[in-house]
Amino acid sequence: MTAPKTALVISAHAADFVWRCGGAIALHAEMGYQVTVACLSFGERGESARLWKEGKTLDEVKANRRAEAEAAADVLGVHHLECFDLGDYPLHLEQDDKMRLVDLIRKVQPAFMLSHSQYDPYNTDHMYTTQIALETRMIAQAWGHNPGEKVLGAPQLYLFEPHQTEQMGWKPDTFLDITPVWDKKRAAMEHMNGQVHLWDYYTRVAQQRANHFKRNSGGMSGGRDCKYAEGFQSIFPRTVDEL
Repeated sequence: MTAPKTALVISAHAADFVWRCGGAIALHAEMGYQVTVACLSFGERGESARLWKEGKTLDEVKANRRAEAEAAADVLGVHHLECFDLGDYPLHLEQDDKMRLVDLIRKVQPAFMLSHSQYDPYNTDHMYTTQIALETRMIAQAWGHNPGEKVLGAPQLYLFEPHQTEQMGWKPDTFLDITPVWDKKRAAMEHMNGQVHLWDYYTRVAQQRANHFKRNSGGMSGGRDCKYAEGFQSIFPRTVDEL
């Protein structure tokens, strides 16, 4: 029996994977991929203002964010949600935390990985996470790291769209039509009650990227119709048999 294809998302905070690549997760889950999400923090300090304004304690905020992330992951069809609970603002990984992530990467053996933009002056947790993603991907590929384990191949690392895109140096080279699973992404977003103001924002982003998908799939002379899409920037060269 052929092993299922897998993918891994490395998300700085509890909601990042929902806003930025929820469509990719749901679409690939429907295609039979087992998608694992590594959630490094709950975003309890820096991305939960609404909950703090309600007078909740730190433990209550974290519990809220965990529940939201779990509900959203369930809607999207996430195979496994791994919550590292490392704290945010700032997010920091010790060596043992990195090795835990390396172990997860090797266990998942992803066909591709997803994480944040490499530059984000508004949220250094995000670009720190991608630095960690690159470092742990490298370690997981090393034959001398825990010899005898199955080493990682060379999965593409796609960077999903940041907030305030124009400021981040993020340049998409891949657009994914998520129209068939848009209802799932929107439903997952609506589980993120700590950031209600982002529901419509990321709906508009998906509509804008759909226009780019249509334009780059043939435009007015035969482009594919698309209502909602996500954009990604690939880090590594891609090997193909045809363009």
